Amino acid sequence: MANASSVAGRPAVLSDLIPGSRVRDIALVVGGAGLTGLAAQLTFPMWPVPFTGQTFAVVLVSAALGMNRAVLSMALYMLAGIAGVPWFAEGASGFGGATFGYIIGFIAAAALVGKLAERGGDRTVLRTTGTMILGNLVIYAFGLPVLIAVTGMDLGGALAAGVTPFLIGDALKIAIAAGLLPAAWKLSRR
Repeated sequence: MANASSVAGRPAVLSDLIPGSRVRDIALVVGGAGLTGLAAQLTFPMWPVPFTGQTFAVVLVSAALGMNRAVLSMALYMLAGIAGVPWFAEGASGFGGATFGYIIGFIAAAALVGKLAERGGDRTVLRTTGTMILGNLVIYAFGLPVLIAVTGMDLGGALAAGVTPFLIGDALKIAIAAGLLPAAWKLSRR
């Protein structure tokens, strides 16, 4: 699972700074899923989509782990939740529902954000901001069709319920990530 993008001792993503191999990678994958589950419990109930810390965890974990580990982490998060671990928003679990498309989108966003981070998309505030915006757009792109299918909303209604209320919160989450990730790289002196 080690990141193949590491070049000549230069880490591709932040987690490559941690020494180890398979055991480290497994711990990072499980830890990323756990952090996402924990962030899902930071919730402000809204219908049909609650406001949570999940998207922040998804983009942060994805940038820190790189594409392969991030995808595995979000897949673990989704599969464990389907299997009954109550760590989706508001302690939910299981398959389906109006918000399940967003959870599927976490995996796609993990691939994109992780790959962009491997290419330096988390090293400066501007690049991190762009990386996180793209990750959030992917999550919305997967979430909206399922929201529409499950609730019967039209596109305008789904945008009003499943995107618009989250734009300011997502902008704040992106701003925090855009500060944290480049700062972590500076602290590592790489």
